[in-house]
Amino acid sequence: MKKLRMAHYIEQPLREHLLRQRLRPGVFTKLLASLCLLVSSLPSNAAGIDATINAAMTPITEAVAGFIFFEVNIFGNQLPLIILWLIAAAIFFTFYFNFLNLRGFKHAFHLLRGDYSKPEHSGELSHFQALTTAVSGTVGIGNMSAVAITITIGGPGATFWFIVAGFLGMSTKFAECVAGVKYRKVNPDGSISGGPMYYMKQGLADRNLGWLGKPMAYFYAASIVIGCLGIGNMFQSNQAYQQFVFATGGSDSFFVDKGWLFGLALAVIVAAVIIGGIKSIAKVTSKLVPFMAAAYIIGALLVILLNAEKLPWAFTAIVTEAFNPSAISGGMLGVMIMGFQRAAFSNEAGLGSAAIVHSAVRTSEPVTEGYVALMEPFIDTVVICTLTSLVILTTIYEPGMAGNGMQGIELTSQAFSSTLGWSTVPLSFIAILFAFSTMLSWSYYGLKGWTYILGESRNKEIVFKILFCAFGALGCMIQLDVVLEFSDALIFVMALPNILALYILAPVIKRELKSYQARLTGGEIKSFRD
Repeated sequence: MKKLRMAHYIEQPLREHLLRQRLRPGVFTKLLASLCLLVSSLPSNAAGIDATINAAMTPITEAVAGFIFFEVNIFGNQLPLIILWLIAAAIFFTFYFNFLNLRGFKHAFHLLRGDYSKPEHSGELSHFQALTTAVSGTVGIGNMSAVAITITIGGPGATFWFIVAGFLGMSTKFAECVAGVKYRKVNPDGSISGGPMYYMKQGLADRNLGWLGKPMAYFYAASIVIGCLGIGNMFQSNQAYQQFVFATGGSDSFFVDKGWLFGLALAVIVAAVIIGGIKSIAKVTSKLVPFMAAAYIIGALLVILLNAEKLPWAFTAIVTEAFNPSAISGGMLGVMIMGFQRAAFSNEAGLGSAAIVHSAVRTSEPVTEGYVALMEPFIDTVVICTLTSLVILTTIYEPGMAGNGMQGIELTSQAFSSTLGWSTVPLSFIAILFAFSTMLSWSYYGLKGWTYILGESRNKEIVFKILFCAFGALGCMIQLDVVLEFSDALIFVMALPNILALYILAPVIKRELKSYQARLTGGEIKSFRD
């Protein structure tokens, strides 16, 4: 029954999109034919492709990653400057907007349920659809695997710091999504294009800095196009394939050594959704993300409750070891760095990616989407990452366990199965769905970067979608470690121009906020529930 409903969610948006655009299903058929042709030629040569590409890309990747993740020594701890850049921005915007990340939570909920929404507002998505689509791009494999690594290396205290970082990151998300809506572009067909590229170009031009904003915009667009193909696509499909093999029998699975088959099937499903554009993506994510999040949260809470006797120790350890850690060298600063780094990697606050999808929301008030975006780091980092750490701490955690040979999602799976023996397979399929939804969101991010550079046209969009799906299939077949490292670096380099633009636009965003709050408290902006 669940499979039938999932198929309906995928097929219906596509059908509606084809009818709305008066396109023949032949467009989709041609896209799939192109994918099959590309993918079918790869399996026999896959063994040599990865080695060739890795060898060619290694010196480039090392140079780029060395620059982007350049580390400085602070009191005996190595801190990547890009993480410091993200942390500094989060702290600045938290104070600049007077802790709106805490004050605005109630109003964000009212906006999310549609209290202030009008159907006639320009845009393509509801507040809820924008939120779930953006969350689908952040909540994923990293919440299940990277958190486990952070806890085992940094100890319980790391949990405290990525909770703090999650709260601070809410302010950065607010700033970038307000700017995204304010400077978005409404295309002739009614579709929306927005995100950092647009507020860099137009926003900085309005402040007499057009000479800086334009090259920053193109740099950002190029980075997200390349970056989305790796970390938001190939990595996700590879992890989905590995989890699928595990869930279907491990080494005895029919799909062992059949990455090409799984990759092709995944590419077809992704293509069926993304060809319908952001409305189609949002219709899927608005149903998929709440289901995935609820299933994972319920499972985590069940494990925690069944091990409730360990909760007092876990909470005590989280607080005490945040300031006096025993699991990591470097003391408090070392564990703080690990916690902040995990949060920054997880919720993407400061990278600007979420602003691309939030720009498509139906609203006439840019500030409203800033409020809604506040909830993303809260859901991703404060809730899901914290639950993951509590599952580990109340089950299998032992000081020094980092060297036991288990990594990432294996640790999380072991933590769940230690209490719920039947949870391994369901957890694997949740991980697959996490990866799938992340691919959907990042396809849209990359598409908007692609069309910003090359211009808006249906043919250019189709070319990108074919390319994106082909790379997704490729990720299941070969191990392009260097390419993934390169794309990861480009994802984080986006923070450099994005945060610089937000600093410049901060006074504009604050004026928008003050105006909105004054009209809200004065009764000019009315709730339709009143």
